[in-house]
Amino acid sequence: MTASPALLTDHYELTMLQAALRAGTAHRRSVFEVFARRLPPGRRYGVVAGTGRLLEAVARFRFGPDELAQLERAGIDRETRDWLADYRFSGDVWGYAEGECFFPGSPVLVVEAPFAEAVLLETLVLSVLNHDSAVASAASRMTCASSGRPCIEMGSRRTHEEAAVAAARAAYVVGFAATSNLEAGRRHGIPTTGTSAHAFTLLHDTEREAFAAQVAALGTGTTLLVDTYDTLRGVRTAVEVAGPGLGAVRLDSGDLAILAHEVRAELDRLGATGTRIVVTSDLDEYAIAALAAAPVDGYGVGTRLVTGSGAPTAGMVYKLVARATSDDPAAPLVPVAKRSAGKPSVGGRKHAARRYDAAGTAVAELVTPSAVAGDGVRDLLVPLVRGGEVLAREDLEAARAVHRRSLGELPREAKQLSEGDAALPTLSSPDQPLPEG
Repeated sequence: MTASPALLTDHYELTMLQAALRAGTAHRRSVFEVFARRLPPGRRYGVVAGTGRLLEAVARFRFGPDELAQLERAGIDRETRDWLADYRFSGDVWGYAEGECFFPGSPVLVVEAPFAEAVLLETLVLSVLNHDSAVASAASRMTCASSGRPCIEMGSRRTHEEAAVAAARAAYVVGFAATSNLEAGRRHGIPTTGTSAHAFTLLHDTEREAFAAQVAALGTGTTLLVDTYDTLRGVRTAVEVAGPGLGAVRLDSGDLAILAHEVRAELDRLGATGTRIVVTSDLDEYAIAALAAAPVDGYGVGTRLVTGSGAPTAGMVYKLVARATSDDPAAPLVPVAKRSAGKPSVGGRKHAARRYDAAGTAVAELVTPSAVAGDGVRDLLVPLVRGGEVLAREDLEAARAVHRRSLGELPREAKQLSEGDAALPTLSSPDQPLPEG
């Protein structure tokens, strides 16, 4: 993990800065918004994650001697490097609370600062939010599909080593119970868990010897991997070694639904009625949903989780939507917008709120030019940074509570895995009628 994240950025951020300093426009007050134009196909909602990581990175965003030396090698001129030597973000940031659900057009982050300060954060903001929100969005679908059975994140071997830590954190925000990643436990206080792989069984002359060694070291509450050879024979051996108080068995191959029923019957026949069944093996939200009727007690999810289950990015963009007419701090902001075909933006700073019906169910996302107040409306943007000072430090338990509340407010169809539109329409006016159907 780098001491400063300042070079975790694209070169073009620095060329824009250099040109703006030369042109005298670098210090114009500007407003950037982060939003997704659309959700991945089939998704009904997204989840904001990574906010805590991002704020910690913004607080450390500095250009020291090593960073400045690299910029000199990259061709950034002396004037720009001198300005960067004193860089400190002095602006304001608002955003959706970490764990909040979002929809197309939702301004999940709003950055207001001089252009030079704000533009430098673009790559870092998008890198963190796109990755973590993609993982959290997939993980939320998995926890919904699990119907309350615990899910364990175990994808470290399927992604970059730092992405693995971030993925474990994002999954925990939306309800995963634990992670296999020890660094995620150290950095973020996430519960860690793990027992053994097939290699441990193969190390020993017999499966019985392997089970005995594991039980001797970890106790009868451990989880034994029973499918290295013959699964049902492995179950019998596991109970013979550990006794009926064996904590759990893990299934990692074969037809998990059929095997789970067979293993449950065998465990019950052997008197191990309290022994849990944990399944792994390339699970995603669809595989978890398909196991809903099986006697499964928990899921270990790896590859599909850390890759966003087919949507490895949340598709968020960082767009300038307003800027001052001059360098004067009191100069008015004017809306600016792209008109590019297929990639337009809406000018002007937005406010975001969620509208509810009389039963407390969310019915629309309101993204409007001015704040909307009244009964049945909740503001979504919360202050994160004021005058360059971070207001909200990482609190994963608070983020988990935010997600439980936010997901619980959505209509029932939001949790469906079938193809469909976003669960909430995004309206540009509080008077805009809800779409029919």
